[in-house]
Amino acid sequence: MTHSASAEREVRAAVPQLGRRRFLTATGAAVALSFGTNLPNTAHAVHTFDPMRIEKEPFTLGVASGDPLPDSVVLWTRLAPEPYQADSGLPAEPVTVTWEVARDKEFTRPVKSGEATAHPDFHHAVHVEPDGLEPNQRYWYRFRVGKWTSPVGRTRTAPASDAELASLRFAMVACQAYHQGYFTAYRHLAEEDVDVVFHLGDYLYEYAVDSAGGERQYTDRQLPEAFNRETVSLEDYRLRYSLYHLDPDLRAAHQAHPWVLTWDDHETENNYAADTSQDEVPSEEFLVRRTAAYRAYYENTPLRKAQRPDGPDLRLYRRLSYGNLAQFDVLDTRQYRDDQANGDGWQVPTPESEDPSRTITGAAQERWLLDGWQGSTALWNIVPQQVIFARRRNRVDGPFPVSMDAWDGYPGSRQRVLEGARKAGVDNLVVLTGDVHVHYALDLKEDYDDPASRTLGVELVTSSISSGKDGAERPDDWERMRAANPHLHFYTGLRGYVLVTVDREQLRADYRTVSKVTTPGGTVSTAASFVSRAGDAGLSSV
Repeated sequence: MTHSASAEREVRAAVPQLGRRRFLTATGAAVALSFGTNLPNTAHAVHTFDPMRIEKEPFTLGVASGDPLPDSVVLWTRLAPEPYQADSGLPAEPVTVTWEVARDKEFTRPVKSGEATAHPDFHHAVHVEPDGLEPNQRYWYRFRVGKWTSPVGRTRTAPASDAELASLRFAMVACQAYHQGYFTAYRHLAEEDVDVVFHLGDYLYEYAVDSAGGERQYTDRQLPEAFNRETVSLEDYRLRYSLYHLDPDLRAAHQAHPWVLTWDDHETENNYAADTSQDEVPSEEFLVRRTAAYRAYYENTPLRKAQRPDGPDLRLYRRLSYGNLAQFDVLDTRQYRDDQANGDGWQVPTPESEDPSRTITGAAQERWLLDGWQGSTALWNIVPQQVIFARRRNRVDGPFPVSMDAWDGYPGSRQRVLEGARKAGVDNLVVLTGDVHVHYALDLKEDYDDPASRTLGVELVTSSISSGKDGAERPDDWERMRAANPHLHFYTGLRGYVLVTVDREQLRADYRTVSKVTTPGGTVSTAASFVSRAGDAGLSSV
């Protein structure tokens, strides 16, 4: 979802509307996948394609790693000699790929190696989970197929679960619309010293990308016509991931750091809710599209086997720990939510939206989150998720509209989560958010109408990588938003990412912004920094 309704209208105005006939035709090939329960078992692939017959560079989409554990990390690549083709330039046969892990980038100190199968039913993607690695250790990895060797990636395992970790540094990123600008922020992020990157949704956008790359305005190339339509079929989503992974700055950031990803809406369709489409197509039709989107998401990101999709379902919520310093509970607020109340958008709350039974997480995920806090021994309990958690108003005089797509549209859900944190004794609650294409620094208040009320935690919101184009240091609603939300400490509309450092004493958030994204070569700087002291929730400027 974009920061404002007008911005959303601007994006959608450039997209041809999708009719029922077009939807059914485009997704016909995906129907057979819709409700399948058994994806191919790549461990038993036979009749493999001879990799020596691959005549063009197959590692065009780069390499990536993710979901670090103390003894393991996911390694990913996808073979694509012809990334703009639906079959990526490979026959519908499995290909054997060799992988290697070492303690140095020259691979003079090898640690692990093995073979994996790039299966055509996974679009020749590879997900490797080497085990037996050492905790809190940096490693380098690469893949080989035939005469070709991939770029070398760098990754890092998590510390042991009981480690007395002194500090941790991670980055927050979100919202990378290819057609609205360059991924310049990723080029700078690749050079940062971080342990892990959290991607908070909108890894790609379903909207059409014209031959000039939208705002990129290519003059030295033309993108294929296949991108100039909204993604609905499995082929559409797969090709769109190829386009995104061909961006050199995105590849560099993946190559430099392990990532932990969760999605929001645009990986499938803007503002969808569970099986309810924004375009009001029947749920059984929309689930065909969701099946295709979820499958392509898994194929193109460094997720574990536990996240392999089952038809239109993919369990993305999961927990990662960094010693006893930080517990990360990664949420999915899109797949299980009730439909947005009051027709979505910014609306004055009604009995429908205020219904305490409404949920943005679904009952099972909510129980999982609260149970996880009961068992947490971490100093910092951090929740990477998608949409604004704190209350947010956009005017100073009532009646006060709030976003029906954010937690404001599900206040009962938010209250249960906060009450669960209180009962579990969570003193240092941190919510990480993307979605709105701006940087925010927010306190989570017990009573937002009383600025002096108890602060329950903090929310760090990262701006977009490129969505919304260049943005502005002070958007048009800057003064109004600051006045309407006393718990909002910082707000800028420039693009960028957030660097977060946590230790035994405090959390520090550095809001990094880039000067421009509609043309390449933007510079990066720190727009503001805030800290929150352990045991004393609330943000203060550095």
